[in-house]
Amino acid sequence: MNLQSELNKASLFQNLELLANQVVEGFISGIHKSPFHGFSAEFAEHKIYNNGESTKHIDWKLFAKSDKLYTKRYEEETNLRCHMILDNSASMYYPEIKELGLDNLNKIGFGTLAIAALMNVLKRQRDAVGLSVYSDNYNYYVAEKGSERHFQMLLAKLNEINLATQPPKETATYTYLHQIAEKIKRRSLIFLFTDMFQTEKTDDALFEALRHLKYNKHEVVLFHLLDKEHEQYFNFENTPKRFVDVETGAHLDLYADNVKEAYEEAITTYLTQIKLKCSQYRIKYVPVDINANFSNVLNTFLVERQKFI
Repeated sequence: MNLQSELNKASLFQNLELLANQVVEGFISGIHKSPFHGFSAEFAEHKIYNNGESTKHIDWKLFAKSDKLYTKRYEEETNLRCHMILDNSASMYYPEIKELGLDNLNKIGFGTLAIAALMNVLKRQRDAVGLSVYSDNYNYYVAEKGSERHFQMLLAKLNEINLATQPPKETATYTYLHQIAEKIKRRSLIFLFTDMFQTEKTDDALFEALRHLKYNKHEVVLFHLLDKEHEQYFNFENTPKRFVDVETGAHLDLYADNVKEAYEEAITTYLTQIKLKCSQYRIKYVPVDINANFSNVLNTFLVERQKFI
């Protein structure tokens, strides 16, 4: 799946850059203005250019009309640093889809598309973005920058992930979240995209790793990606099926209806535990259904960005 071409298919949008711009404008226009006052570096007024000033903000269109140099003054300039963390383990490739598309996504497809859209918003706001990708190893880390070249490099990495045919089998979430936390030195807004399925450590150890991300005054948002129809509500046809753990290889042969009630009870308990731990550690917990649109992710981003700055 090519992120650029897939996002281009979104109705009313022509390309990835325009998509990000229009998503932000559409969200803000639909929300009361007051909570988002000064949200972006909004144009305020022109002022006469003085010799020796930077030419970066000269309004050349106005110069062409008036033959005078003016610079644009903005209400607010921000220097947000945002770090995206993507779980690239085998469980994130559920459900198995031969050809990913905008309306046909698994968890890794949803995660990469969401990050690509958020990166466009960050670039629009002149903010810096970094990316970490982990699975059975911590194989990708790029610190936060805001250049066009940097943005294109991250987008290329996300495309590479979508083209993977044999994803890693195991997850070392606990280990690599600790390593990522050590790498992010300056205060940042951190977004973690994961399904919270791991085999390396106990749940308590995993929550301690999440807590580590909060050090150094970082703000952390956990986007919990699930195919809710199957992974939360266990809605399968009641015919004999083999359920295989894609990370350990363990399997069970059963009728879905025979375990549906017990499964729903267990997953509800686990989700409640995650919510409580996130609340305890002051981590923003956002459940995300990969079969829904991206509004939950983008709306959360706008709110958390405003709170952060």
